[in-house]
Amino acid sequence: MKRVFLGVMLLGLLFVVSVPAMAGVEINVSAGVPAPVVPVPPPPPIVFPQPPEVVPLPDAPDVYVVPTVSVDFFFWNGWWWRPWEGGWYRSLYYDRGWVYFRRVPSFYFYVDPGWRGYWASHMWYGHPWNFQPIPYARFQQNWRSWQATHYWAKNGTWGVHGYHPRTAQERQALRNQRQAQYRQRPEVQRHEQMMRQQQRGQQHGQPQQHGQQHGQQHEEHR
Repeated sequence: MKRVFLGVMLLGLLFVVSVPAMAGVEINVSAGVPAPVVPVPPPPPIVFPQPPEVVPLPDAPDVYVVPTVSVDFFFWNGWWWRPWEGGWYRSLYYDRGWVYFRRVPSFYFYVDPGWRGYWASHMWYGHPWNFQPIPYARFQQNWRSWQATHYWAKNGTWGVHGYHPRTAQERQALRNQRQAQYRQRPEVQRHEQMMRQQQRGQQHGQPQQHGQQHGQQHEEHR
């Protein structure tokens, strides 16, 4: 009798375990739902031995760069910005708190792609660029007033001697050109494809991914 009872129990347990597993496989295959697209994780932190000094970038309104690091690292409109794996991240802090940003920040297409070489040579389009790196403490105390008064564009043209800033029409033409070139980057195309796949998955009822839930907590202010 005991053997019969144990046999019935084992058969019942086998049925309970196997049915959900088989049902799970059947649902996945029959529904044909693609696996959720995992957003790009936040970029790795940059280790600074001390708070970074910044340099105001010519022809890019109120944009500051940190040229002493090997990756693109910007400050604009109260945020620190950095591209990563074809996407963009920003933070209120230079060393932590990176949050995914759903689009390319509007300042970026004003940034000259050759700026790092100009910084190394201290020349901006053939004109001496006598920039003075701004210590972090001074920068934090003054960037708001500098932005409100367009300080760098009006006072010394960013430290470039004898340089005449481009006209609004010239800046817009360059902006359009840089935007088209940016879209051709392989990592940008991969990222855009990933986001399109994610959006299609959401339209088919998949849950929203973590990266998009928190990526646009605050819209940028132009």
